[in-house]
Amino acid sequence: MLWSLRSVQRAEELIDDQQNDRSVRDMQQKTTVCEQKIDRKGIVLAGGSGSRLFPLTLGVSKQLLPIFDKPLIYYPLSTLIMAGVREVLFITNPQDLVAFQRLLSDGSQLGMEFSYAVQTEPRGLADAYRIGRSFLAGSKSILILGDNIFFGHGIANMLASAWESGGASVFASLVKDPHRFGVVELDANGKPISIKEKPKLTKSRWAVTGLYFLDERACDYADDVMPSERGEIEIVSILERYLDDAELGVERLHRGFAWLDAGTHESLHQASDFVKTLQDRQGLLVSSPEELAYRKGLISLEALEKLAWEVRQSSYGEALLALVEQERIA
Repeated sequence: MLWSLRSVQRAEELIDDQQNDRSVRDMQQKTTVCEQKIDRKGIVLAGGSGSRLFPLTLGVSKQLLPIFDKPLIYYPLSTLIMAGVREVLFITNPQDLVAFQRLLSDGSQLGMEFSYAVQTEPRGLADAYRIGRSFLAGSKSILILGDNIFFGHGIANMLASAWESGGASVFASLVKDPHRFGVVELDANGKPISIKEKPKLTKSRWAVTGLYFLDERACDYADDVMPSERGEIEIVSILERYLDDAELGVERLHRGFAWLDAGTHESLHQASDFVKTLQDRQGLLVSSPEELAYRKGLISLEALEKLAWEVRQSSYGEALLALVEQERIA
């Protein structure tokens, strides 16, 4: 059913990269809605039991846990805003639905439109396209996992490249333990030649992250997917269709990028440390939906100030208010 409501060292290296290249300006360059080609909708898959985080997630959704000064769900939402998405569907568990609606509302406060749907049990990532068919209504899409965090110089350009691509595009990152992930094998020219879900043996270390750009055929492809040996409807099965038609692109996250999957106690803590280090060092917010909505021209400075005032008693609210003052002086 669909409810239509409106490791710190690495962080230091990324900070240095950003200061040298002024990458913050890449993310903060102000645009207007009319300059955007709005032809993709976003889906955030925020279901699952979060069993690797028990007992933390016995009473609250994993995606509502804090990553330093903001809920985890703010980070994938920020990625979608940065990409240019204006309509977002959040898929979550029935018991967490009200909490998500209370936090995110209908999206109008950010100049966006949010909808909600429930996934009664984990059935695999591709299930998002069965649940989200009526929401997408034939449009292209971006699917992002609710526990994935992306950060780095040039990420906005990579999102723009994937946005304009036909077929499907995925984001891949080098990992030391590829057997834990979906893995894409590339040829000498960086073109994908195979993609496998958690292979026991692989020649590739390129893991497919939880960020997928798919065209309007994704829902039909999802309907054709049969459950895997794990009993899940695998997103890899959809991606293989695009690969077979030579319509799968790969955006590679090289040195200078951070992809964090906050699905364990350790990674949750590391992600918080990462964000805290960046914000303390630079005095700038990381993945703030309110700031990005302002930078993208979705809301005015006055609207940003109102949002900041509502959370003024927190350090996050103080940072937003400081941003408002800086913008007035600039």
